[in-house]
Amino acid sequence: MTLPATMRHVDFREPGPPSVLVVAEGPVPLPKPDEVLIEVAYAGVNRPDCIQRAGNYPPPPGASPVLGLEVAGRIAAIGAGVEGWKVGDGVCALTPGGGYAEYCVTPAGFCLPPPEGLSLAQAACVPETYFTVWYNLFDRLHFAAGESVLIHGGSSGIGLTAIQLCKAFGATVYTTAGSDEKVAFCRTMGADHAINYRTQDWAAEVWRISQKKGVDVVLDMVGGDYVAKNLRSLAPDGRLAQIAFLQASTVELDMRAIMMKRLTVTGSTLRASPVARKVALAQALRKDVWPLFTAGKLRVVLAQTFPLADAAGAHALMESGTLIGKIALAVRGG
Repeated sequence: MTLPATMRHVDFREPGPPSVLVVAEGPVPLPKPDEVLIEVAYAGVNRPDCIQRAGNYPPPPGASPVLGLEVAGRIAAIGAGVEGWKVGDGVCALTPGGGYAEYCVTPAGFCLPPPEGLSLAQAACVPETYFTVWYNLFDRLHFAAGESVLIHGGSSGIGLTAIQLCKAFGATVYTTAGSDEKVAFCRTMGADHAINYRTQDWAAEVWRISQKKGVDVVLDMVGGDYVAKNLRSLAPDGRLAQIAFLQASTVELDMRAIMMKRLTVTGSTLRASPVARKVALAQALRKDVWPLFTAGKLRVVLAQTFPLADAAGAHALMESGTLIGKIALAVRGG
């Protein structure tokens, strides 16, 4: 495949609101050993992209400063030592950055074939959320069939992924969302109990529905006053995974709940995780999760697709509070 010297990508000269995003021209990156170059068809849009754009989530050392943590397209070039992929293969992939561009480099081990039955736009919306949910719930917390789980932000990309995965693996699923429409949608996606946190005390509802037993696992990206409520909502030997902070990350906390109920509290940021760990996650997803797409047990809720030139519009929708599901950028022709 003949590669151009330059490509279009989304850039921002200084942190700020969505309007700072513009399309710029830059060199096409070249894959290093064990990396592939992807000709990007679609890029998934995620909350961390917005946080990076606002200046609060700098890329790790060595990562592309270009936004974008997941893509779908085809392999355009391969670096030395890459096995299992060839030029022209269709692919969806987690990236260390650089996804909002016509070409993107990522480790070959972060790549997966697009799940059967999904369009490339839908496939671009899979890696970031599925890597995150699998890592935190199934890898770190050893979530098991028959357990109960509380998933905050149920209508988000992470939330809908977690609802479907946990339900597919035999869970009782509780979730919270910010409107009656979102609550109803979460139920259609498999949630057993969905709570509107704007009109109900979600912690009291979890306690009531569980008959004062609590839940085995909580997945939270809110933080702030949710942290103490999460601990109170956990059953003895329960586990909390903290993966983001839409509210404050600094809280005052009475640790006795952790001691008395023998709780486990953990957290992670996927982007800063070691390469080998993310390669192992890709292998686990291909083995244990990709067959669920083939069986029709998982689906991607693609709310809207924006052209690359309107990345600002995509970020504005992400931050609007009205989004249900995922957003993709159409890179080719956009």
